[in-house]
Amino acid sequence: MSYREHQAVTDAEDRKPKSDEARSGFLPPAGTAVDGDMSTTSEFAIPEGLALHRGAVSESETTSEFAVPDGLDVSHAPPAESEGSAFTPPNTYSSKYAPSAFTPPSGIPVVSLTKDVPWQDRMRTMLRMPVAERPAPEPVQRHTDEAGPAVPRVLDLTLRIGELLLAGGEGAEDVEAAMFAVCRSYGLDRCEPNVTFTLLAVSYQPSLVDDPVTASRTVRRRGTDYTRLAAVYQLVDDLSDDETAVSLEEAYRRLAEIRRNRHPYPGWALTVASGALAGAASVLVGGDLLVFVAAALGAMLGDRLAWLCAGRGLPEFYQFTVAAMPPAAIGVALTVGHVDVKASAVITGGLFALLPGRALVAGVQDGLTGFYITASARLLEVLYFFVGIVAGVLLVLYFGVQLGARLNPDAALGASDEPVLMIGASMLLSLAFAVLLQQERSTVVWVTLNGGVAWVVYGAMHYAGGISPVASTAAAAGLVGLFGQLLSRYQFASALPYTTAAIGPLLPGSATYFGLLAIAQSKVDEGLVSLSSAVALAMAIAIGVNLGSEISRMFLRIGSAEKRRAAKRTRGF
Repeated sequence: MSYREHQAVTDAEDRKPKSDEARSGFLPPAGTAVDGDMSTTSEFAIPEGLALHRGAVSESETTSEFAVPDGLDVSHAPPAESEGSAFTPPNTYSSKYAPSAFTPPSGIPVVSLTKDVPWQDRMRTMLRMPVAERPAPEPVQRHTDEAGPAVPRVLDLTLRIGELLLAGGEGAEDVEAAMFAVCRSYGLDRCEPNVTFTLLAVSYQPSLVDDPVTASRTVRRRGTDYTRLAAVYQLVDDLSDDETAVSLEEAYRRLAEIRRNRHPYPGWALTVASGALAGAASVLVGGDLLVFVAAALGAMLGDRLAWLCAGRGLPEFYQFTVAAMPPAAIGVALTVGHVDVKASAVITGGLFALLPGRALVAGVQDGLTGFYITASARLLEVLYFFVGIVAGVLLVLYFGVQLGARLNPDAALGASDEPVLMIGASMLLSLAFAVLLQQERSTVVWVTLNGGVAWVVYGAMHYAGGISPVASTAAAAGLVGLFGQLLSRYQFASALPYTTAAIGPLLPGSATYFGLLAIAQSKVDEGLVSLSSAVALAMAIAIGVNLGSEISRMFLRIGSAEKRRAAKRTRGF
């Protein structure tokens, strides 16, 4: 082999990649210059050509294991965007080339918002619409400052008004409508009020790209004062009227006066009204003059004991328990003393003054209008009150049975044969109930007449027509709700003062007593059947009142601009 051929073979072998066995693990990688042929390098050695700045490092200096070595050029990340609102549109969004809005196949329904209807209907209609479809408001209350009042102050006024309405027993939907009306009166259109049993909240969003402002308020105390409720409705009505200028300071002043107003009736008048209510109820279930007096005395004694417990700070559950004992004790005492009197009518009349009809109607109304959380809380409250009444009456009846009192439940079944007397008793019951609810004197006459109409309808259907009591009660309650809604619309006020007291004669007092008496006599099955009947009657009352109100809103247009101005002139505005 010549020298040229040997050199060619050697060059080919050098170009051939060596196997793993022929390569040492300590040999430097190809292309790396190393001083000396046989020098070894560590796998952690810094490759040649990487310039490092070797400064004096003290032994005490500590470095992080995540620190970037000196001399290593690292590209800096772009600066982070400043934190903005959650409603800020993304950078890729362009309003000029925005996608087309989606329209449902059936189209968007046109909602008529005429100004000649009460503000409750207009606000309720807009609350049931999506926020994007609500018409933009024209601020009713004018201001010298172009910016208008401060948003937090308007929201605070809204919450205070809603608190008074909710504490007075108003339904959740009506409270939201009033809060929404106050916000729109001052130009806050993107508002969302939220009402539960104990919490009020309202949120306002100035625009689609601004942060919302939210405020809340807790309702801790409740009281029945329909005079204060009517005054709050008048304030909201004035704020919603474009002809009445009410500044924010003036609204606060009037709201403070409403809070400071005393009840229209003194304490002794409420006690007398409680006795009159119980006496009238005893007459409705077949009682005479002696039964009337006994039931009235028992109810007044129970009312004073309840006031004493309230002054000591006891919860309402124990107040109802204590108030239910005196009428039952008087009825048992008359039976043990062999007095020729219908003791069952005495006890039934005493129960009428305690049945929570107002809370029951409000709870069912909230459930029918979609406020299920508030409805559940109200109905649970009614259940607790009812259990308190049951505990007080059952305790007295149990001791009466042990003492040998022979209580005959059939003694209270016979109603009077004099229709005029029954109608008079029902009107007296509604009148006393209106006083207990602290209604205005101008509404007492109307609610008394409404209660008489309710009993006429019930008596004509049940006693004369032989129709079931549940159907008769529902029809009478529906008429009460219809008339109450009409009267409230003529006055541009709340419907509660015209309906709550009028359903008093329809409350299931006798069915409740029969169930409790049967349980006390160890007849649990009969007692549960009677209590179930009482629950059915109560639900019929609540549903009937709500249905009558909805019918009046759907088919009857009451109210116009002329009537509105006339109503304000009669109220002194």
